Amino acid sequence: MVQKLELSGEHFVIDENLRKYVNKKFGRLDRYMPRHSRESAHLEVHMKEHKSKGQKECICSVTMHLPNETVNIKEKTRNMYAAVDILQVKLKQQIQRYKDRHATGKLHRRMFARARGSASA
Repeated sequence: MVQKLELSGEHFVIDENLRKYVNKKFGRLDRYMPRHSRESAHLEVHMKEHKSKGQKECICSVTMHLPNETVNIKEKTRNMYAAVDILQVKLKQQIQRYKDRHATGKLHRRMFARARGSASA
């Protein structure tokens, strides 16, 4: 579970069902993070609702503070639940990119050592 998760709404009241849904979707993202950054990860979810040309628009933005980097993602849809689903997929991809950039390289060293060991045997 993500340790720090902040929800805020602008022109929008966050009901209990939406709060549970956001916790369920974004709370499980820590399994995709590197272990060294799980405890210091901080997630801010900002939800906004307004009418444009007579239609309701829901804007949901997520800011994830990780060590050495901050990830910002924004999505605009007609339904807040759909925006949360789309943001979860996008955030998963961004976490994977973060993990690739800030990897320690231990895995690669181990794989190369195995390959060298089996080639000489």
